[in-house]
Amino acid sequence: MDGTTRYPPRDRELHRRLVYGDETALGEAYDAYSALVRTVARRVTGSTAVAGEVTQRVFIDLWTCPYAFEPGQGSLRAWLSIRGHHGAVARMREAEAERAACGTEGEDGAPEPFEEARVALHTALTELPLPEREALHLACFAGRTYRQVAVELGIAETAATARLRNALSSLADRLAGPSAGPGSPADEARDEC
Repeated sequence: MDGTTRYPPRDRELHRRLVYGDETALGEAYDAYSALVRTVARRVTGSTAVAGEVTQRVFIDLWTCPYAFEPGQGSLRAWLSIRGHHGAVARMREAEAERAACGTEGEDGAPEPFEEARVALHTALTELPLPEREALHLACFAGRTYRQVAVELGIAETAATARLRNALSSLADRLAGPSAGPGSPADEARDEC
């Protein structure tokens, strides 16, 4: 497929309008995708308040730097979802650093195991190739089936299945270590989806 037919023209038009400073384009993008970004951020952080902050930051970034989104590289929906995920991971890291600075780790001075696994999982997600990351975000964080992933990404169902399988395999490999067992980050990755 060529880049001109893969993604809906709506993304290209919204992007063009954002670049020219059309505030209504930002409103349309927010109305269409803010719930998705908020859901992704809430699943990563576990906090509705933090998810709201992340969502606000994602759309501020879209408004202030619309060139960061490239319509030929993917859909606006997937791009915003990934930005929401990255923002949520960054926010979790900030919170972890704050807890460490304030001495609010576990009783033995180490970070809580669940938080450590959650950060490891979401860090590994950010290291996946973009096509796999887009598919996984839609399936795991936006609750799409592999068929819906295929439609939203404009790819064949077999390609969507392959991307999801590769993404999950890569996550398991990245998270598996000598102590991989029940409760390990690799288990967390499998449970996330």
